[in-house]
Amino acid sequence: MRPRDPHEAHRVATPLELFFDLVFVVAVAGAAAQWHHGLAGGHLGDLVNFVMVFFAIWWAWMNYTWFASSYDCDDVPYRLLTFTIMAGSLMLAAGIPDLFDTGQSALVVSGYAVMRFAMVAMWLRAAASDPRGRRTALTYAAGIAVVQVLWIARLLLEGHTQLLASFFLLVVLELMVPVVAERRGITPFHPHHIAERYALLTLIVLGEVILASVQAVQGALGQGAEKGLLPLVVGGLLIVFSMWWLYFKREHAGLFEGGIRSTFLTGYGHYLVFASVAATGAALGAAIDAVQGEAQGSARAIGIALAGAVAVFVWCVTLMHSMAGAPRAQTRFGAATGALAVLVAVAGPPVGLTVLTAGLLLAGAVAHHVWGARSGVDRPAPEGAHPTWRSAHSTW
Repeated sequence: MRPRDPHEAHRVATPLELFFDLVFVVAVAGAAAQWHHGLAGGHLGDLVNFVMVFFAIWWAWMNYTWFASSYDCDDVPYRLLTFTIMAGSLMLAAGIPDLFDTGQSALVVSGYAVMRFAMVAMWLRAAASDPRGRRTALTYAAGIAVVQVLWIARLLLEGHTQLLASFFLLVVLELMVPVVAERRGITPFHPHHIAERYALLTLIVLGEVILASVQAVQGALGQGAEKGLLPLVVGGLLIVFSMWWLYFKREHAGLFEGGIRSTFLTGYGHYLVFASVAATGAALGAAIDAVQGEAQGSARAIGIALAGAVAVFVWCVTLMHSMAGAPRAQTRFGAATGALAVLVAVAGPPVGLTVLTAGLLLAGAVAHHVWGARSGVDRPAPEGAHPTWRSAHSTW
C-alpha cells in the first residue's frame, strides 16, 4: 500500500469507489426518509437526529474517500476492508429508525465502529508500507481508534442533554483528527480525483431526491390526490435541476489545490451540501403529504424546512464558487436567492406555492449565471488569481 502519485494523469473514480457510493446512499436515503416522516408528523426535533446520523454517514464516507485518493492499491485486502466499511454502512442504515425513535442505537454505533476500525486497519497498512507518511498514518490510526472507543462508551449515557452534549464533543474530536494528522505530513491526495468523488456523491444524492419524490407522487396519485400536485412537481424538478446546474457551473478541483485551509474548508463544508440536498428531498416528500392532507405537521413548517435546506445548499455552493474566483455579483445574487426562498416560506403561502417559488428562484440563479457567462461577466478567474493561496503541500 504505497502512496499514489498526486499528479497522476487521467485519475478517475474506480468501479469499487462507485459501488461504495451506491451502498452509502442507502444510509443517506434512510436518514432522509426518517426526517421526511418526522417533518410530516410534526416532530421537528427529529432534525437533530437527522443531523447526527448524517454526520456519521458523511464522516465515514469522507475518511475512506480521502484515504483511497492517497493509498488505493486495489489488492485483495484493500477490497475486503472496503467491503467491510460498506457492510458497516448497511448496519448503520438498519439502525436509523431506532435512533430516531429513542435517540440512541446500539446498531448504529456498531455499524459506525465496523467502518472506523476498518479504517484503522487501512491506516496501519499504509504506515507499514510508506515510511515517509508513517507518522501521519499512525496518527490517523490512533486518533480514529481512541475516538471510536469514546463513541462506544457513549452508549452508557442516558438523558437527552448528556447525549447531545457528548455527541457534539465527539464530533469536534473527530474533526480534529485529520487536522492534527496532516500537520505531521500531508497525505498525497489527488485534487482532481477528490473533486470528482465529491461531485459523484452529489449526483447520487440528487438522484435519490428524485427517486423519493417520484415515489411520493406515485403514492399520492394512487390515492386520487391529483389536485395541488402540479406546483409541487414543477417546483421540485426546477429545484433538483437547478441544484445540479449551480453545483457544476465551475470546477472544484482548484479548491483542493489552493492550500490546506481551502482544502479543509471545502472538504468539511460539503457536509452541508450533501445534508441539504438530502433534506430537500425529505421536505419535498413531506410537502406532498401535506397536499394530500396526510401530514400532521404544519404546512408552514414544512415549507420553511424545504426553503431552509435549499438556502443552505445555495449559500454553500455560492461560497465555494466565490472561493474559486466567481464575480461579486454572482456571490451577492446567490446570497439573495437563498434569503428570498426563506422569506417566502416564512410568509406562509400554501406549501405548493412555496416549493414552486423556491424552484423559480433557483432557476433564476441559473439564468443569471448563464447570462453572466455569455456576456463575459462570469468568466473563470485566471490562473494565479488568488496569490494568498499556497500549495497543498505547504505548511499550515
